[in-house]
Amino acid sequence: MEAKYKKKAIMDRIEEIESDILKANEYLEDGSHAHWHKFKPVLKEKERNGETLPPHRDWVKNVFLPEREQALKEAIKLVDRLESKK
Repeated sequence: MEAKYKKKAIMDRIEEIESDILKANEYLEDGSHAHWHKFKPVLKEKERNGETLPPHRDWVKNVFLPEREQALKEAIKLVDRLESKK
């Protein structure tokens, strides 16, 4: 029974990661989701004239996307391991 719940949690996580990747790609293509909460920096947001700046496209492309893609690969490996134990 536990494996069933673990697999469901991992599948939910995979959906979330795929959504993150989709939003990042849309941001790179047309600038939508510029102020999405997962793009916000941990320590301090950059502002100009009192307005919060969107993330730099290079950061999204070279840092955010690779991290999300790696997390997706690891989650898929976990699902595969759970299925192979059955």
